[in-house]
Amino acid sequence: KTFRPRKKFEPGTQRFELYKKAQASLKSGLDLKAVVQLPPGESINDWIAVHVVDFFNRINLIYGTMSEYCTEKSCPIMSGGLKYEYRWQDDSKYKKPTKLSAPQYMCMLMDWIEMLINNEDIFPTRIGVPFPKQFQQVCTKILTRLFRVFVHVYIHHFDSIINMGAEAHVNTCYKHFYYFIREFSLVDHRELEPL
Repeated sequence: KTFRPRKKFEPGTQRFELYKKAQASLKSGLDLKAVVQLPPGESINDWIAVHVVDFFNRINLIYGTMSEYCTEKSCPIMSGGLKYEYRWQDDSKYKKPTKLSAPQYMCMLMDWIEMLINNEDIFPTRIGVPFPKQFQQVCTKILTRLFRVFVHVYIHHFDSIINMGAEAHVNTCYKHFYYFIREFSLVDHRELEPL
């Protein structure tokens, strides 16, 4: 239920070309710190948009592969160990921070992100349509919440990731994510403390 089909970029668009550049860089064995830097002459918002969608796809896949181990019983609270608890809040059903199980939180999170990235007013895909003024704020919130997925997976389910033989993939994805959010200061450093 938490797995979503990949959001794709339309071939022939500028974002598709940026996505191809990012993917080629990742597969070339380059230093991930260098890969996340904004290519010369490119729009910062386009670069962030491409990465937010790509991270959503990758992290959703990571969680989807190990979600059978993350149950209401094993994870009754969305947390990152004993010290960190994450509560859900949105602008509709949960107006106040609410304690949820990890699977419920993940489901709410993936639905919420999918709704945002499919909203043309927030993530415009047509050439010449500007990003809204609050675009980077929205991306910061998305990336902060996606970081919490890494926290939960690493602290509560990494043994399952190892048993599946997926730790190299998860570690590379996390490293790419981490360098990207640090490069553009997109997640508050206090949020990063659990890892």
